[in-house]
Amino acid sequence: MSDVLHPLGALTRLDLLAASTASALSGWADAATTSLVGQAQVVEIDPDLADTAAFCERYGVALADSANCVIVASRRGGDTTLAACVVLATTRADVNGLVRRHLAARKVSFAPMETAVSGSAMEYGGITPVGLPADWPVLVDRAVVEHPRVLIGSGLRRSKLWVPGALLAALPGAQVLDGLGQPSPSPEGRAAQAAQAALPPERQPPEK
Repeated sequence: MSDVLHPLGALTRLDLLAASTASALSGWADAATTSLVGQAQVVEIDPDLADTAAFCERYGVALADSANCVIVASRRGGDTTLAACVVLATTRADVNGLVRRHLAARKVSFAPMETAVSGSAMEYGGITPVGLPADWPVLVDRAVVEHPRVLIGSGLRRSKLWVPGALLAALPGAQVLDGLGQPSPSPEGRAAQAAQAALPPERQPPEK
């Protein structure tokens, strides 16, 4: 039996959001999309169930109605910059293909946990595109943008945000890409992918 979620207006419970996420929503500057912010809702959850698969199973939310935000490190020359990729939870971000080409990078890999947490000022497992540093590219799959109501992180493990997908296209630094989310691999493939993502940058396999 699934636990019941109790959605509340996000602007009425800013205490359930990371500080930068609360600031981004409460100080929304784009008048044309302000109504979308008003539709944002927050739900309080068990922080031990913040990871998408565990959350969806416990609370009865379809993976197709959830989106993951992953932080990647882009390397070009001697410089490394961070970016976010937002894709539906039924897919995986095409990091080594579309993302690398779009960022004109020599190599792109998943950012180490410590880097993602310190750079975003959010909790691991709760990182959201809402409230990320303004100079980070935020790459959003078009399927997410076209979703009427998608579930994303809140910046904290103890809650989730429900927002119109179109809101994410209006974020500072947002760039909407077709095909950013690719079909997820088999469970065995996902395990191998997770193990690869956990490797430090110097042990990541070379680009083909």
